[in-house]
Amino acid sequence: MKTINLSNLDLNISSFIEQAKQEDLLLKLNDGSEFMLCIVDDFDLEIIQTRKNEKLMQYLDQLSEEEAVFSLDDVKKELGLDE
Repeated sequence: MKTINLSNLDLNISSFIEQAKQEDLLLKLNDGSEFMLCIVDDFDLEIIQTRKNEKLMQYLDQLSEEEAVFSLDDVKKELGLDE
């Protein structure tokens, strides 16, 4: 990723887009704001849309909080190794 400080540059978005085709760009402004310029593919868009699904994210958060504990004997039985 290449970082470009925009404080002293003549802003030409076309040149940034051409550069972003080669590598991701991090654009920094004088006020400290930072922006990422990169190519987005279909999978990236799918991830963005999935993350916007609040019900799914809540469900996944709930699943991640559950503590599933299995004894070694239970696992052996499930796998048919309890001989």
